[in-house]
Amino acid sequence: MTGDLRLLTIAGAVWIAALVCVFAPGVAGWCVGGCVAAALVVGGVIAWRRGAAATVGGLVIVVLAAVGAVAVTVAAQTADRDAVRGWDGRVVEAVGQVTSSASVGRDGRVWMEMQLRGIGSPGAVGPAAAPVRIGVEEGEGFVLGAQVRVSGESAATDAGERAALVVFATAAVVERPAGGIFGIAADLRDSFVERALRFPQPGAGLLPGLAVGDTTAVSADIDADMRASGLSHLTAVSGANCAIVVAAVFGLVALCGGGRTLRVVLAGVALAAFVVLVTPEPSVIRAAVMAAAGMLSMLAGRPSAGAGILALCVVVVLLIDPWLASTPGFALSAVAAGALILLAPALANGLARWLPRPLAVAIAVPLAAQLACAPVIALFAEQQSLVAVAANLLAEPVAPVATVVGLLACLSAPAPAVSDLLTAVAWLPSTWIASVARITAGLPGAEVLLPAGPGSALPVAVVSMAIGVVCCRGRVRPRAVPQPREHARSMRRLIVRRPIRLLPIARRAAVAVLVTVVAVGASRALLDGPLGPLRAPEGWAIAACDVGQGDAVLVHSQDAVALIDTGPDPRALQACLRSLGIARIDLLVLTHFDLDHIGGTAAVEGKVRTVLHGPPADEADARVLDRLTAAGAGVRQVHAGERGGLGGASWRVLWPSADSVAFPPGNDASVLMEFTGGGLPRSLFLGDLSAAAQRAVLRAARPGAYDVVKVAHHGSADQDAPFYEALSPRLALITVGADNDYGHPRRETLDMLSALGARVFRTDRDGRILLGVEDQAVRVWTEAAPP
Repeated sequence: MTGDLRLLTIAGAVWIAALVCVFAPGVAGWCVGGCVAAALVVGGVIAWRRGAAATVGGLVIVVLAAVGAVAVTVAAQTADRDAVRGWDGRVVEAVGQVTSSASVGRDGRVWMEMQLRGIGSPGAVGPAAAPVRIGVEEGEGFVLGAQVRVSGESAATDAGERAALVVFATAAVVERPAGGIFGIAADLRDSFVERALRFPQPGAGLLPGLAVGDTTAVSADIDADMRASGLSHLTAVSGANCAIVVAAVFGLVALCGGGRTLRVVLAGVALAAFVVLVTPEPSVIRAAVMAAAGMLSMLAGRPSAGAGILALCVVVVLLIDPWLASTPGFALSAVAAGALILLAPALANGLARWLPRPLAVAIAVPLAAQLACAPVIALFAEQQSLVAVAANLLAEPVAPVATVVGLLACLSAPAPAVSDLLTAVAWLPSTWIASVARITAGLPGAEVLLPAGPGSALPVAVVSMAIGVVCCRGRVRPRAVPQPREHARSMRRLIVRRPIRLLPIARRAAVAVLVTVVAVGASRALLDGPLGPLRAPEGWAIAACDVGQGDAVLVHSQDAVALIDTGPDPRALQACLRSLGIARIDLLVLTHFDLDHIGGTAAVEGKVRTVLHGPPADEADARVLDRLTAAGAGVRQVHAGERGGLGGASWRVLWPSADSVAFPPGNDASVLMEFTGGGLPRSLFLGDLSAAAQRAVLRAARPGAYDVVKVAHHGSADQDAPFYEALSPRLALITVGADNDYGHPRRETLDMLSALGARVFRTDRDGRILLGVEDQAVRVWTEAAPP
């Protein structure tokens, strides 16, 4: 145990040093010098005074050596990273090798990491070496090991991020496909994804993620459900996946009579092959290192040395790549593993007081991970799942079946009949997991939304500690029966000392914390649920929902409701609709088909009467419309000049033109809706129009002045000042996510609106924004400030 504590000390010091160095690379050199000087001083002390000082001094020297090694790694790469970051905000051409698997972002792009070989202005690429993150429109061929060339606008990342630069590619080409073993692995994955997608959704799209970590086929709504239910870790290749592979090989070799050494060797080979198959990116290698360390402990005959193994893994991984210290995945992986080792046994002992032992152990595992990870999640994400423990209890038993059988189906692709059969078997548990995610995510109060950062992490940590104190119980030891004389002596000692029993006090405090949290949570649930509509003013006419980086705006006239776009997240839209007591949408307008405008459509399927939409670009857009049609909505594409009514109000479409070929489907073909009368302020909603399209609207429609204008494209810099001058808005609404990666709204846009005399309201700062008309004036209510 002492050795484990020493390793934990080293791991903690290395992690802190890595965080300091990657967030402030300038101190890395000073850190190296300081470690060397301190090591020399400690070495002198050890030489002068032996004994206990030598033991402590030896540990200090090891810590200093490890911290210095991390600083050296950061310092050695700082110059190259700074040179690459110097291209911030410019159009660049970059060449390099893909080093990660691909994933579909909320903006619809396919994102991956690339190790640069060169970067520069288009046509003038110079040597460079640093990791960058690239987003491409089409990801075919962009697999691990592929040599690629991309061009597009670049943006420097924040301090501490692993990638030095982000490139939003407008042109991308695979110069040399992945070859060798990586090419074979990519072909196997592609074949498996294609085979899995022959089965019904949602299990089909989820299966490749469960088996080989390929989430490109996971739909936006299932991804949202997995996150809300706390099951998203199942589709990320983690230590659990590696442990399943290792355990399967261990068991198979044991059944065949193999010894411990043979089991470890074959499990290591299988683990290496699994890493290659699923893509050896940093997160996968991190998980594999943990599993490999576990095998080494088995080989050494010390399977119980879990804490020391975890600490050793943290040190090794951070020595290789210090930037992982600031990534959520690394923190969650290490914290979850530590919780399973250190916290789960105590939770199981505590829960066994009230539950049968097997059930207590089953609950303790996900509960330990959830309690430990919740504060870390609160640092990086706004979502806190309240159903994660229940969802994991239902999903975890079948996850190994989906992983192992799906993996075998992937490897057996050269034998189609066998692969089809195994895929069908793996599809069943995948469908079960998808159903669990969908049902639990749809439960009332399934998640709590908190602003990401230390301000949320601290109260979440307090609540997690309170639950742990109430539920935990130390190891149960048999109590020896004291002899009469010994009993008398022990009683005299108790009478003399009378120690203060801190544990009951801590438990009482924890119970008080939990009672308070439950009371506040229940009140909040009532206010956001059944009592929600009572909080909204009766006279609201326009509501800009706070759905993050996306658009979802409600228009209300008499008893009729229109919804303009649905935002990126179904749950955020559901929360907004529930808070306003809206159960039916009379008119749904899908201005265009970017994910931040149609990602929440699942929340209103079956609740919409009529859908108006802009031009669809591909089959994926058509599928969105097909689902709405199947749910009972009337769907039609609209063009400039079309008119209609909403309650007592009138609406008119100003854009796009029916005969326009200059603006293809997308941002510049967004549907522009004008609403007037019926108790509404005169309003115009601009979708994501660019400056060029705004100029075209100004020429074609000649719009007049408006009381309210929803600013185009979340307040990006691509705006036409004369267009807004013609609109003369009194109020400008900007629907935008807090701390978004695009820098929206841009300062130049805010300055332009201020110069026009418009009062600006933004969902990232004001929360949900309600507008209404009172005494011929527009009144505003916001969540973040009093009316």
